[in-house]
Amino acid sequence: MTTGRVGGLLRGPGDPRATYLELFFDLAFVFALAQLSYALLTDLSVSGAVDALVLLLAVWWVWFTTAWITELFDPQRPEIQALTIAIMIGVLVMAVALPDAFGEQGLVFAGAYVAIHLGRELFLVVVLRGHELRRTTLRGLFWFGVSALPWLAGALAPGTARGILWTLAVGLDYAAYAFRHPTPGIGRTPIAQLPSVAEHLAERYRQFFIIALGEFILVTGLTLRGTGFTTYGTIAFLVSITTTVLLWRIYIYRAGELLSAAIDAAPDRARLARSVSYTHLAMVAGTVFTAVGAELVIAHPLGHSEPAWVAVLLGGPALFLAGRAAFEYTVFARLSRGRLIGLLAAVALIPAMRHVPPLLSALTATAVLAGVAVSDVARARGRPPEVPSPPT
Repeated sequence: MTTGRVGGLLRGPGDPRATYLELFFDLAFVFALAQLSYALLTDLSVSGAVDALVLLLAVWWVWFTTAWITELFDPQRPEIQALTIAIMIGVLVMAVALPDAFGEQGLVFAGAYVAIHLGRELFLVVVLRGHELRRTTLRGLFWFGVSALPWLAGALAPGTARGILWTLAVGLDYAAYAFRHPTPGIGRTPIAQLPSVAEHLAERYRQFFIIALGEFILVTGLTLRGTGFTTYGTIAFLVSITTTVLLWRIYIYRAGELLSAAIDAAPDRARLARSVSYTHLAMVAGTVFTAVGAELVIAHPLGHSEPAWVAVLLGGPALFLAGRAAFEYTVFARLSRGRLIGLLAAVALIPAMRHVPPLLSALTATAVLAGVAVSDVARARGRPPEVPSPPT
């Protein structure tokens, strides 16, 4: 393929918006996150939470690397559309296998994950022949080939060994990206080729967080349908929906709205984009944990509060607030007092909530989030709108 032909695959500088293909691709992740919630719900323990985190890191990495592809390449091209849809099918296979990934479906989950990454890089190595971006895909092919070994070995290993190998594998994937894929013979990926298109990245991150909220709404609605409209179950459902609204409000105000401008204003746009990826991952994880808590409360609003239940009911919002505070710092180079107080309050209240019904724990978590949202409004009242000032 000639350089001119490859150039036709690249996304134009004047077309930064997310496309319908990317929105269509994202639908698979509503199902994936719902399956992740189910997996965590069936094993609500420390080991289960660690396993869920490993699976979430894998799911997020597929989404992130695909967002990078649709930033660099024109999603209107048939080749890129075919690649994106093929990845979406792989995500659906991963999602189906996800609840039993640490059981009998381990090879299906790991095999789909490895096939997505190696297949994508092989495809790009072929279509980018003669273009400088081909070296970047060769770096990716090398490192995903390295991490494929513990992914597949873990899928064949029993019990604890699988968790150790998969933790190593996902750690390799993230570390390779953090260090820009240093590869023998061709070096590291140039910073200029890392994701950094402000408007596109901001849209894609916001869309994925909305997906996480969509999964929250989905699981709460399905749980209410399964339990029927009991009095306290319905109250728990309304509390959960209020929590969803508060998560959205806290996320979008104001850092979420100004993310595009913050990336534009950053002295190192690629580095800020990488930081934002990690903060969004924390917020999505907190949202998934909170959704699991909502399922428990709707099903057992007045039941006995197990320690693990309290951990997700208040720990989920706390994790979201921690990620949101870090996100705020990347946009404004500061931390608001209200978010820190909310985070500390959510963590401090966990021991006391072990002695009250789950519905009261859920109400407490919602009250903490409401306090943060009110604090945001009070702090901004009478002041001019803030402008982004990313840390240098």
